[in-house]
Amino acid sequence: MAGSNYALQSLRILVVFVLAAAATTIVVPRAKSPCTYSVSRTILDVTGLDPYLITCAGDASEASLSDGADAGKKAGSGGPIVTDINLCGDPDPPDYPVPPFYCCPPASASEPVNFTFPDPADQPLRTRRPAHEAGAGHMAKYKRAVALMKALPRRGTRSCPFHLAYLYFFERIAAKLLGDPGFALPFWSWDVPDGMRMPVDFADQASPLYHKRRSPLHWPPRVSDLEFMFEESNLTDEQQIQRNLWVMHKQMITNAPLPSLFLGQPYRTGDAAMAGPGSVEFCPHNNMHVWTGDIRYPNVEDMGIYYASGRDPIFYAHHANIDRLWEAWRRIVTARSNGTQRVDLTDPDWLDSSFLFYDEEARLVRVTVRDTLDMGRLRYVYDGVGLPWLDARPPTTPGVKGERSHLKFVRFPVSLDASAVTVEVSRPEEPPRSRQEEVLVVEGIEVDSGSSVKFDVYVNAMEYHKVRTGGRELAGTFVTLKQPGREGETMKTSMRVALNDLLEDLGAERDGSVTVTLVPVKGKVRIGGLRIVYVAE
Repeated sequence: MAGSNYALQSLRILVVFVLAAAATTIVVPRAKSPCTYSVSRTILDVTGLDPYLITCAGDASEASLSDGADAGKKAGSGGPIVTDINLCGDPDPPDYPVPPFYCCPPASASEPVNFTFPDPADQPLRTRRPAHEAGAGHMAKYKRAVALMKALPRRGTRSCPFHLAYLYFFERIAAKLLGDPGFALPFWSWDVPDGMRMPVDFADQASPLYHKRRSPLHWPPRVSDLEFMFEESNLTDEQQIQRNLWVMHKQMITNAPLPSLFLGQPYRTGDAAMAGPGSVEFCPHNNMHVWTGDIRYPNVEDMGIYYASGRDPIFYAHHANIDRLWEAWRRIVTARSNGTQRVDLTDPDWLDSSFLFYDEEARLVRVTVRDTLDMGRLRYVYDGVGLPWLDARPPTTPGVKGERSHLKFVRFPVSLDASAVTVEVSRPEEPPRSRQEEVLVVEGIEVDSGSSVKFDVYVNAMEYHKVRTGGRELAGTFVTLKQPGREGETMKTSMRVALNDLLEDLGAERDGSVTVTLVPVKGKVRIGGLRIVYVAE
């Protein structure tokens, strides 16, 4: 959220402070002029606030493949954003919205105080555990906390059914209401086999965790589909679990060797409204929102659209898992590189960007990004599940490369509506440093902001329809959810797919070019071009 924000906001920003209904209030600024502020697209998505608070010249697809520091800054851009509670505006809901709408928080009688880390002497270390293993006693506490929050005044500083709160303050408020300073949120571990079903506590109609606007097809014991986009899978439970593990490996390992690929591309003051998101935001974050929402509603309320998702108590468990995955990614990269690969971003514009929240004492608190990057200092940890997808490398499929002599000439930009498009893309010369990552850039992506869109990217698989479910040739998936109230407006973005591991598995490390096949799954999209670059961070 700021001079130099990243689309996924290091997932700690998205999650450690995930916005929630019926809890704390986040304050996001409405720009006084089109280029006064820059606000993280992901944060705006989750809040349901206007993601087009700024509309300035420039194409997000042209953003530099930055190292996360000052490289890639545009002239006249930069500087951390400072949020202002007085600039909050009215919501801009989509067509056929589901009320109620409460947007702006109550004004504070005093200036915000700067965030201070909890004192280990009087704040116990909170352990977040998987909902399916947390135990009846722990889940009973969460049920009571949600019930108490729902009973708070809707316009109070600790409850707001439309504005959402980040997980940290949500958890602190829950602990305060329960009188239990050690209370920790449960997380929905949909990335491990035992957690891939919706936790049963959320399906009990007598429970405060129950929510009526969820897909009736996805109650327990249905196994979640981490690639879901409105069409049901015909896989068996065992097949679906295996495919989910392959998806997790692809998004957490293959496509996430560098911070900018995992967290997303820079988004600075003056940039277009959507930079290129990170691997996990595309999938499975977005897909699980849709899988949980109720497709009988035009906007897949509540979880399937940003403005309403925080109304569902499962929202917090979902995003707690995203936060856990960010921490897991940091540890994986550190271990695999023997500590030589940087995992945190260093751009001061990003680190010094700040947000406003009401805490458990109803105080308005200013928090910077750098305040959120150390779980230990925030006094919480994750426990209870492993990483079964760590070595779940998807298999290759023989006989799908096809004959390049059959390729037709393609002139970009192209519309990706009903038919797939295959293009031969040349690889650049060998990089000067072996640590560089080869990256496929799908640039100039344009979609209708009011539509949900999904397309798949295959490498060296002209006969993509023969690729086994979840096969290695499926290199990446683009997923975006509809933006509330922006039907008919064009959203521009980009996508990046890491190639080093993929080309090794496909036996194509020494090839001078690869074929890239773009396959539409849902919605209409326009593609500006394809290129391969080397990135080092």
